[in-house]
Amino acid sequence: MKIIDLNSWNRKEIYEHFIGLTDPFVAVVVELDVTKAYETAKASHSSFFSKYLHATMQAVNQTPNLKIRLVDDQIVAYDTVHISVTIPRPDHTFGFSFVEFSDDFKLFTHRLNAEKERIINSSNLFPLQTSLDVIYCSALPWINFSSHKEPFNSSKDSVPKIAFGKYFEHNGRKKMNISLNVNHAFVDGYHMGQFFESLQHYLDL
Repeated sequence: MKIIDLNSWNRKEIYEHFIGLTDPFVAVVVELDVTKAYETAKASHSSFFSKYLHATMQAVNQTPNLKIRLVDDQIVAYDTVHISVTIPRPDHTFGFSFVEFSDDFKLFTHRLNAEKERIINSSNLFPLQTSLDVIYCSALPWINFSSHKEPFNSSKDSVPKIAFGKYFEHNGRKKMNISLNVNHAFVDGYHMGQFFESLQHYLDL
């Protein structure tokens, strides 16, 4: 973790402009090809959900601006961020998870499954561990959305939000719409482009 000195940060004016807006948040929905990720998951008897979440966190951790947070009015760049993904319960409620990221897919999946088990067997909304070094993620496998909006806490909310739509078939390929919601004080279109390019790369591995 590194504290960013605002006065020497090349984003100083950008930050000061957007952080003062009532609504500094921007969002995009991008259609990605998940054919290879789906096939890899099925061939290895793994969860497709786990596969695309892991690819997402690999891409997030390759995109420095998605790891910047505002913590107690200090701008902080984390070395690694983790995932807080919404996990559904059989009664159609849900809980927020905390899954520590690992480049090792099997370890990541083990941690994700442990959180699933905890949430399904509890009624708690919040995870046992909470921090800002996360990405908030939601899966909406019932909806192939073309636009999307996440709730935000305030104009100083610095945690990016990602949502995954229902995958669908198009010209023999499996596609998925994925949304990314960010605070423009920390993330620009260039960084969003970096993320989606990296995500497609990891989905194709």
